[in-house]
Amino acid sequence: MNPKNKIKGNAMNKEILKSHPEFITVTCLNWKPILMEDRFKNIIIDSLSYLSGAKRVSVYAFVIMSNHFHLIWQMIGDHKKEDVQRDLLKFTGQQILKHLRNEKSELQNELLVQAKDRKYQVWERNSLSIPLWSKDVFLQKLEYVHHNPVRAGLCQYPEDYTYSSAKFYIKNEKDWDFLVHYAG
Repeated sequence: MNPKNKIKGNAMNKEILKSHPEFITVTCLNWKPILMEDRFKNIIIDSLSYLSGAKRVSVYAFVIMSNHFHLIWQMIGDHKKEDVQRDLLKFTGQQILKHLRNEKSELQNELLVQAKDRKYQVWERNSLSIPLWSKDVFLQKLEYVHHNPVRAGLCQYPEDYTYSSAKFYIKNEKDWDFLVHYAG
């Protein structure tokens, strides 16, 4: 049964529909390893911290790999996913390009797209986003996020990978101020 049908007719339908967590995958342009360096991963971390502090999102889980990142997040209040996601990707993309430009990095040339609305592009358009309507699906995506570095051969255990929320869930260590445990 489609969850939207399940709650159809409910007076709180609109509120319920906008308040579910989402799994999102953001990919670097052409899967280039733009995020290989920690300083670029830290731009994403700082942005998530800002969005959380501004009460725009709750971030339940994340992992930042060399060419993509995954989030499980939920919009807070009247903030629209499209607006928050646009702001996150625009800001992080601009910051990464600023660093590359200042260093005259060859990587910047690989991001040249000459599109109508931009000269360079860091992120692929149309990031994957999946609404998480049930706890089972949420937990499946949480495990997927945390095991991404293990599957990539970057660590033996999920909690050993620095740029992930796995240590928060497995060892109860909160290295990132913006993380919110899904259980409250």
